[in-house]
Amino acid sequence: MKPSIVIMNIGIVMALSLAVWQFSSGAYIHLKAILAQELLERSWVKTQNGADNAKPWPWADTKAIMKLSVPSLGIEQIVLEGASGRTLAFGPGFMLASNLPGQGGTSVISGHRDTHFEFLQDLNLGDQIILETPDGQKFSYTIMQGEVADTRKTSLKLEANHGNLILVTCYPFNVIAPTGPLRYVLRAEPNLAAANF
Repeated sequence: MKPSIVIMNIGIVMALSLAVWQFSSGAYIHLKAILAQELLERSWVKTQNGADNAKPWPWADTKAIMKLSVPSLGIEQIVLEGASGRTLAFGPGFMLASNLPGQGGTSVISGHRDTHFEFLQDLNLGDQIILETPDGQKFSYTIMQGEVADTRKTSLKLEANHGNLILVTCYPFNVIAPTGPLRYVLRAEPNLAAANF
């Protein structure tokens, strides 16, 4: 066999191997996200039934603290306590520097744009978001604004008295490479008449 054909065959094998590796890495992230939500759903039920620290798996360093629902899209996700990279690998995370629903201040939840918060790109102004706490209280919000923010130039403003909700994910959606400083930020205001329905 000619050396040029051998080199070409080696190149093809290497390219195919790289493609399989990339595909399996992407599939692993999505499978982990789906399995985590199943385990989190179980821990959520335990939390609602009064368990103090119902961890989704024995070594978890977080726990389920609320459920996020978007009725128009059929979305239901368990939100985890904290928003570290480790936590966000398994589900949306509640930023501990913000306020829990019903405490009067802004609640902030973040998630990955390519797994749990991929649906943010499909939301529209006026869509409803519901947060449910372990004690069964439900808080309804209406999306009022969506914007792309540059983290180098702006920071989140947490209004102290309004009880708003902010959902944050990386931007742009549907890119393969890791993202930079851009974030997609959805702001929602409470539906006071529907709170705790």
